[in-house]
Amino acid sequence: MRHRKAGVKLNRTSSHRDAMFRNMVTSMIKHGRIRTTDVKAKELRRWVDKMVTLAKRGDLHARRQALSVIREKSVVHQLFAEAQDRFGHRAGGYTRIIKLGYRAGDAAPMALIEFVDPAPVAAAEAAEA
Repeated sequence: MRHRKAGVKLNRTSSHRDAMFRNMVTSMIKHGRIRTTDVKAKELRRWVDKMVTLAKRGDLHARRQALSVIREKSVVHQLFAEAQDRFGHRAGGYTRIIKLGYRAGDAAPMALIEFVDPAPVAAAEAAEA
């Protein structure tokens, strides 16, 4: 029985899976969007939403919890600095998944995962143009 065992295995060891999702969370927060397989995007959504919820809380303990997942201090600082402005009005659902079709090499279903609200820097650049 697999009661209360959330998450997908993705044919990887638990240490590989944890390292992969930590890297993907870091890249997602740093760049705002990631192109990956559909199954990985659905699992990554759980990780990213948890980090945004921690950033909205904003206290020291939440920052240390985020640092245990995201290994770059600058990315954690960026997330905590802009999370309240970007996601303060939302109660959840900080990401969206857009299906992109199938990968040419192995026909894996691909998806684009991105934040729902645009980054303040991207909005300022669009206003200037």
